[in-house]
Amino acid sequence: MKRFFLSAILFAACMGQMNAQTAQRQVVEEGGTGPFKSEVVGDASCPGFTVYRPQNLKAVVAQQGALPVIVYANGACFNNNVEMRLLLSEVASYGYVAAAIGPYDEADVMAQWKGVLRSAYPETKGEVIMANGEKILPLTPEEIKARQEEQAKQREQAAKAAKKNKKKQPETPPFRTYPKMLLEVLDWLTEQNATPASEYYHCLALDHVAAMGQSCGGAQVLGVAYDPRIKTCVMLNSGIGDMEMMGSTKESLKNLHQPMFYMIGGPADIAYANAQKDYERIADNIPVVMLNSKDGHSGTYYEKYGGNYAKAVVKWLDWQLKGRVGQAALFLDDEYLKMKFPEWQGVRKNF
Repeated sequence: MKRFFLSAILFAACMGQMNAQTAQRQVVEEGGTGPFKSEVVGDASCPGFTVYRPQNLKAVVAQQGALPVIVYANGACFNNNVEMRLLLSEVASYGYVAAAIGPYDEADVMAQWKGVLRSAYPETKGEVIMANGEKILPLTPEEIKARQEEQAKQREQAAKAAKKNKKKQPETPPFRTYPKMLLEVLDWLTEQNATPASEYYHCLALDHVAAMGQSCGGAQVLGVAYDPRIKTCVMLNSGIGDMEMMGSTKESLKNLHQPMFYMIGGPADIAYANAQKDYERIADNIPVVMLNSKDGHSGTYYEKYGGNYAKAVVKWLDWQLKGRVGQAALFLDDEYLKMKFPEWQGVRKNF
């Protein structure tokens, strides 16, 4: 019941005011490298989400026609999309409107990533140059040992506390996001596209929609992939395998009806094994491509303009949602893949 009311409140927050009302905006990395400079927007009529879009939306639509739509779910199923801001801003600069779970936030992207990187990226990555030019090195063996010892100490203290208070069970914090939010924001965009007074009136190509998620967000994507409006899914560092997460299981793969793209960080990615299982289990009538880099679970999201992961995502979306078949080479031609990204490996089936 509690979760039902939470869902109702969040949905109402997105649908309560009919017309889009831009309340906040910022430009990230000069608006990206694409032909249309992008912006990050907080909308008063949909406060639970952040929109990434070209800055001069009406002018871009007049030039290009209605723009394809992306609905995005965050890593760890967080209610915050700052960690994917560089990639989403970059994608939007190529003529897409992306609605991401999580309210508008002006937090420092680099500060968000710095703590993650030192403990998360694999040894194969070596040093990393972040988008702000800062060089990040991995944890030293001494730092890793100290962290492991501290974690062991914390587990021991938690076990003692649990034993002392057997009757008192710790409260499990409720999820702040859920898969259906992706469909709810798609409903909002659909409403805005049909409302003459809206900023988005006749700006959105709602027959060209992608669902994209990172890590736990990928499980949320699988949870709504049955919806016929979703024409392709992008799974970033994600796979369901034999897990159950956010209501999705391996059975969710049976609901797929659209081409699937898995962008995985190689064996060092905690999603690697699950993604391999997904690839094998996806039905023979569903086109699927999997690319593997050596970047681990954090991908290249902290690099300038979202790094190589953003480049791959743009190419996939251009192919699948805009019909630009020339972009398919990265996914269908091993020689081209080797030329563009020598360290990546790719597999595909059902094409």
